[in-house]
Amino acid sequence: MPWLALRLEVEAGAAEALSDALLEAGAQSVSVESPEGPRTVLSALFAEGTDPAATLRRALQSCGQAPDVRYAVEPVPDDDWVRRSQAQFTPIALERLWVGASWHQAPADAKLVVRIDPGLAFGTGSHPTTKLVLRFLERSLRGGERLLDYGCGSGVLAIAAAKLGASQIAAVDIDPQAVSVTHENSRANRAAVDAFLPEALPPGRYDVIVANILAQPLIDLAPVLSAHAGQGTRLALAGILQSQAADVAKAYAGRFEMHVAELDEGWALLAGAGR
Repeated sequence: MPWLALRLEVEAGAAEALSDALLEAGAQSVSVESPEGPRTVLSALFAEGTDPAATLRRALQSCGQAPDVRYAVEPVPDDDWVRRSQAQFTPIALERLWVGASWHQAPADAKLVVRIDPGLAFGTGSHPTTKLVLRFLERSLRGGERLLDYGCGSGVLAIAAAKLGASQIAAVDIDPQAVSVTHENSRANRAAVDAFLPEALPPGRYDVIVANILAQPLIDLAPVLSAHAGQGTRLALAGILQSQAADVAKAYAGRFEMHVAELDEGWALLAGAGR
């Protein structure tokens, strides 16, 4: 199937937020070129028949960037984008978790292996925001927890939670494709994960809630996530630039004791405990 590549140049400091926003808005993948300079080139991949320009406008609006950027759209053969996608995805190794694609060889001493191939839903484990939440899960899960992953994308966080011993896991995404991909990836990893669209999520409270999205959606979701929390529920929020952390924390302060738990490449992990 032919693909379309949207290419644009942005300020280096804005590249990560726009990359995430493009993925949330519908891009199949986003690669970053020339990250060491003051300007960065983003290349976003779209299925033929979609509207990359409209997706870019939504992404710029969602992350508060100027709408008048210059861009180009060109066709890309299948084999070119697959090689590009595979080349930019490298496995990550944490204390207990190893996350890689099907073509990577897991080290012999890997304790818990999660395999996620880049595809139609965001989340391979390699982005700093995903790594922040994976490290939170390693620190926090002891086994037997009920966990909610809101904005699950590929299901990488939910699957990792299952590997780490969570006993009941619900994964939620507004994108039906992400729900389907999470089911597929969970089966491939032999992980017990139930994935839902938001309206299908059963009522209930969770011991742990994680959400790796973007700052404004997280602010909007504060009442929703709070409704699934009880006293002592552990909350971890990511997809937040360090400069946005105070605003997001304020949205949750009525129900959680929030603090910045960790920083990685300018991204913040907000964590808290339910009151």
